[in-house]
Amino acid sequence: MGLDGTRGILNPAEGLTRFALAREPPPDDLAPFVDRYWSVRWDLEGQPPFEQETLPYPCAHISFATLDFEVHGPGTRRFVAHLSGRGQVHGTKFTPAGFFAFAKVPMRTLVDRVVSLEEATGRTVAVPESADPAVVRPIVESFLRSFEPTPDEDIDLVNRLVLRAQEDRGIARAEDLARVAGVSVRSLHRLFERYVGVGPKWIVRRSRVQEAAERVAGGAKVDWAAVAQELGYHDQAHLIRDFRAQIGFTPATYARQCEAATRASSR
Repeated sequence: MGLDGTRGILNPAEGLTRFALAREPPPDDLAPFVDRYWSVRWDLEGQPPFEQETLPYPCAHISFATLDFEVHGPGTRRFVAHLSGRGQVHGTKFTPAGFFAFAKVPMRTLVDRVVSLEEATGRTVAVPESADPAVVRPIVESFLRSFEPTPDEDIDLVNRLVLRAQEDRGIARAEDLARVAGVSVRSLHRLFERYVGVGPKWIVRRSRVQEAAERVAGGAKVDWAAVAQELGYHDQAHLIRDFRAQIGFTPATYARQCEAATRASSR
């Protein structure tokens, strides 16, 4: 699976037997602001409802199901999608700082909230007659282009710093990221709060837990003491505490769940 694989999807072996996920890159002119388009389809007719949990990235989304467009602000908690019957959702995932170019409200006011497109941007858009991506995406692209967004050095900087936090295991604290940026921690926090809505400390912690969860979901036997050291934690206990706070289970419990789902899906 391209465009980041299953990172951020909790227990993907179970979830991907219940829904289909597709992703597409944005056009070049929107790439500084939009990370990707995504679509989720499911058909659970005659089956029990299913809850898919994710550990969100630090970014906003515009989503469309059947009634209207909604904006999902950056989520600090686990997100639970309740799937039943037959349905589909199509979304636009922004780069970490990308939605700032379209927001009429401070990004921090969107954190952990779902609001109307008008509340978030001050503008409305016609509701598509069809939920097909071929219909929805051109409407979203036209809407975003109506803002005439232009390249912004600060947006680019924040996007690069978030990516650095996600990919560089040497970034274990906000202080490490501030050193890379060449600014104080206070200045970095103000920059992230303005453009993303959440602080650099949270982004670093979320990145590390996402990576640890992905390793577990991949079926690898994990030496948690070694992983804790590799990911920049003081000790194993700190990693376990962070993991449980964000995912809701200890790494051992989560590993058992993923292993059971992998066995079930391979039958």
